[in-house]
Amino acid sequence: MHRILQPEQWVKPKGYANGIEARGRQIFVGGQVGWNGECRFETLDLVAQIRQALANVIEVLAVAGAGPEHVTRMTWYLLDRKEYSARLKEVGAVYRETMGRNFPAMTAVQVAGLIEDEARVEIEVTAVVPD
Repeated sequence: MHRILQPEQWVKPKGYANGIEARGRQIFVGGQVGWNGECRFETLDLVAQIRQALANVIEVLAVAGAGPEHVTRMTWYLLDRKEYSARLKEVGAVYRETMGRNFPAMTAVQVAGLIEDEARVEIEVTAVVPD
C-alpha cells in the first residue's frame, strides 16, 4: 500500500502528490517516448504522444506484473512547457484515461531536446508493488 505524504498546512496539489511512501518490489521504467512498439512515431501531436508514452509505460509495468496503480514517481521531459500548459485539460483527460486516478509524485521539466528527433515528451517512472 502507498501512503501520500501531504503536509497538513499545504494546499492539496491537483494531479500529483508532493510525496509518496511505499514498501515492496521496485520497478524502474526508463524514459518512454510517444512511439509505438516498432519504434515509429505515428504523430507529432503532443497529447497523442503523451497517450502513447503512458501506454508504453503500462506495457513495461505489465511485464513485471504491475499496473498504473503501482506508480509512485513520474518525471516528464517536455520540449514545450507552454504547449503543455495550454493543453493541460487534454493532457489531464489522457492521463486519467490511461493511468486512472493514481496521482504519484511528479516532476515536469522543459528540456532543450530529446534523443529521438520526433519525440515531444519522454516519461520515466518508478513503481512499487506492495509485499
